[in-house]
Amino acid sequence: MYLCLYLVAFERNNLNKIIEMGSYGEKIAPSGAEPFQNDMKESAMDAHSLLRGGRPSYENKKYSEAQMEALTVLCDTLFPSLDNHAVSNSDEEDALKSFYGTSASQAGIPLHVAGYMSERLAHASLGMLSVGLWLLSTWYGTFMLCGRSSLSCHFPYFQRFSQVGQHRREEIMLSWSHSSFYLFRLLFKAIKCLCCLTFYTKVDEKNENPSWKAMGYCGPDPELLSQRRKEATRGPLHDKVIDLQDVAETDIANTLHKAGCEVIEGMSPGKGKKKEKAITIKCDVVVVGSGSGGGVVAGVLAKAGHKVIVVEKGKYFARNDLSLLEGPSLDQMYEGGGLLATDDLGVVLLAGSTVGGGSSINWSASINTPTHVISEWSDELSLPLFSSQQYSEAMSAVCERMGVKDEVCSEGLGNEMLRKGCAHLNYDVLNVPRNGDPEHRCGWCGFGCKDGTKQGTQETWLVDAVNHGAVILSSCKAERIIITKAAAAGIVIQAGNRGFHMEVQSRATVVSCGALCSPVLLKKSGLKNPNIGRNLHLHPCHMAWGFFPDGCVKSYEGPIITAMHPVGNPSGYGGIIETPSHHPGMFSVLMPWISALDMRERMLRYSRTCHLFALARDTGSGTVNPQGHLTYSLSSHDEKNLNKGIEKVLRILVAAGAQEIGTHHCKGERLKIPGSSAEEIERFIKNVSWRRLKDLSTPLSSAHQMGSCRMGADERVSAVDWKGESWEVKGLFVADASVLPTALGVNPMLTVQSIAYCIANFVHQSLKNEPHKN
Repeated sequence: MYLCLYLVAFERNNLNKIIEMGSYGEKIAPSGAEPFQNDMKESAMDAHSLLRGGRPSYENKKYSEAQMEALTVLCDTLFPSLDNHAVSNSDEEDALKSFYGTSASQAGIPLHVAGYMSERLAHASLGMLSVGLWLLSTWYGTFMLCGRSSLSCHFPYFQRFSQVGQHRREEIMLSWSHSSFYLFRLLFKAIKCLCCLTFYTKVDEKNENPSWKAMGYCGPDPELLSQRRKEATRGPLHDKVIDLQDVAETDIANTLHKAGCEVIEGMSPGKGKKKEKAITIKCDVVVVGSGSGGGVVAGVLAKAGHKVIVVEKGKYFARNDLSLLEGPSLDQMYEGGGLLATDDLGVVLLAGSTVGGGSSINWSASINTPTHVISEWSDELSLPLFSSQQYSEAMSAVCERMGVKDEVCSEGLGNEMLRKGCAHLNYDVLNVPRNGDPEHRCGWCGFGCKDGTKQGTQETWLVDAVNHGAVILSSCKAERIIITKAAAAGIVIQAGNRGFHMEVQSRATVVSCGALCSPVLLKKSGLKNPNIGRNLHLHPCHMAWGFFPDGCVKSYEGPIITAMHPVGNPSGYGGIIETPSHHPGMFSVLMPWISALDMRERMLRYSRTCHLFALARDTGSGTVNPQGHLTYSLSSHDEKNLNKGIEKVLRILVAAGAQEIGTHHCKGERLKIPGSSAEEIERFIKNVSWRRLKDLSTPLSSAHQMGSCRMGADERVSAVDWKGESWEVKGLFVADASVLPTALGVNPMLTVQSIAYCIANFVHQSLKNEPHKN
C-alpha cells in the first residue's frame, strides 16, 4: 500500500491518468440516505429548463459500492446531523431544526457529488480522489491515510473509515487540511469544495434548500418573479441565436440557409467505406467565442459590412430563462460548472461559458486601462497600440456602447463597510464605474442579468452583429483551425454533443475563447509557438471577513462592486481591495472548515458576514497545457502584496464596526472585537495577515484570467503581434484576455473590449487589402 501512495505522489501532475481502482460503474445508494425525491433518477433536462428552476441531474457511472461508502462518510463527516443544537424555543425553530438536523446523506449530497464527478468534472485530482476513496473503504488504507487516530481500542483494532467515530473523523479531516503532505491537503480541498458547494446550492422541486431560511438567504432574487408577472422580457437575442443542440441533424443545413448563411452540402469519407453527409458554411470572418473579445469583434466587423459567423460552445439564456439560482447557474453558465481549478487546487477560477461569455456573468466593473499600465505596455514592451489615439478612441467607444457610468445610488453591505472603514482610516476610496444604470442594485449579476440593465455583449455588441447580418451558433465547439499554406482558412466545429462536424470556411479567423481555452484550440490546431499557453496571470484574490450583526441590508443584496481601495505600489504591481459576489455555495467553499459544528455556526451568520478581498496584480504566472490542465505559481512578491492587502482588509473591517473578524487560514482563527484591547487587535491582525498562504485551508480565487497568448513585439516572447495576429499563421487573430501582455491590476472587461475593438479594425483593414477569393 505504501507503494500505491508512492505511485500517486509520483503522478501528482498527471493524477487523471491513475488507474481508478475499484471503479465498477455501479450506481449505489448509500445506506440511510433520504435524498430529495428521485434526485438521481430524473431524466436529463435541457439547460433552459434547468435555469428556469430545475436542477442538474447526474448519475454515478464510475464509483463502486465501497468507494460510495467512503464518499458518503466523508460527506457526513463534514455535514452530519446535529439535531441537539437546534434552539427549541426559537421563533425560527423549524428552520433551525432543518439547518442543524440535515446531514449530507439525508440531502442526497454523496450521490450527487459522485454523479457530478462521473459526468461533469474534469480535473487532474480525480484519479487521486478515486484511489483515496478506495483506500478509505479498507482497513489498511484507512490506517495509511489516517494513522493511529483510526484505530479502535478493541480487537481487531484496525477499522475502515466508516467505522471510525464522528469526532475522530473530524480530527482526521482537519489534520489533512494542514498536513505537510501535499496529497492529504489536496484530498481535503477536493472533498470540502465539492461537498460544501453542493450542500448549500442543491435545491428541491420547490427550488428551496433546507439550510437557506435559517441562514437568512432568500434564494433567487425576489424581484425576479414579480417582474415576470408584469412582463415577459426575453432580450434582444432570444430568437436570433441558433442552438445547434436543439436542431435536428437533418435540419441543420436548412436552418443555416434560412438564417442567411452560405451553405454547401456534400459528402465526406466516414468510417470505413461509408460516406457521411458534410456541411460547409462560408463567410468572411468566423469568430470563436462571444464574450468581451469575440462579441466586440463580431459587432465591429458586421457593422463594417463583413459576413460574420460567431461560434459559441455555451448556450444562450434569455432573460426569462434565468433562475438566478446559484447551483444551476454555475453548472450551466460557467466554465467547468463553476468548479474549475488549477491542478493543485491552489486557485479556484470563475470564467463564463455562455453566449456573452464573462460579460454575461461578471460583476459589472468597467475600469479604464490604468495609465501606468498603458505606459508600461507602450514604452517598456514596445507595443505602439497602447500609446496611440486609436486605443484611446476605442476605450471611449466601448464605454459609450456599454453605457459605463461611475455614479453610485445605493450600495450593499460589503461596499458600505469598505467605504465606512476606509473613511475612518483616511484610506482612498474610488467609485467603480459599471456598465449599467446607477440605480441597478442586483446582487445576482453573477448568474445573468434578469432585465438587461447590465450591458454585456449579449445586450450590445452581439445585437449590433445580428442586426447587420451576423449569425450566432451556440452549443457548438471549435475542434480545430483549418490551416492551408500557413494561412487560416476557417474552423472545424462540432454541432451540439452528437459528434456531427461541420466546416466554417472564412477569409479571417478570430479566436476569442478566453485565456483558459484559446491556447488549447491553438495548440490542437498545430501551432508551435512556445509562448502559447504560457504567462497565464490570474489576479489571485485572498479574502477576510467581518461579522456585522446589526442592520437590514443582507450580505448578498445590492450591487456587487461599487467601491475600490487601491493598495499602492510605485512599480504598479500592488493590488486593490474590492467586494465579491456573496451567495452561500461559494461562501461555504471559501470559509475554513474547523469542525462540523463550527461550520454550521459560521453559515448561520452568513447573511450578516461581509467579505472583502485583496487582489494582486501578479508577477507570478502559470500555464495552460494542450489538454486544458492549469498550473500556477504565486511569486513571493505577489504573496507579500496579498498579505499587505489582507492586513488592510482586516483594519478596514475593524474600523467599519465589525463585531468579529477572521481569515481563511486552516486553523480558522477569529477575534471578537468587543472586549479586545487595541494591542490584542493589532497582534491578531499581524499574526493572521502575514502567514504563508500555503496555510490556507481553502484555495485562492480568481475571476480574471489573462496573458496565455500574450501580444508582443517579438515572437520569441509572445504568441501574437501587437495587432493580435499570430506570428505563425496569416489571417489568424486572437482577441480576448489572453493577449494582455501582463497582468492588468484591475477588473479587465473594459480593457479586453478596447483591445478587441482595435483588433477588429486591424482585421477589417487586412480584409480590405486582401482580394476576395471565391
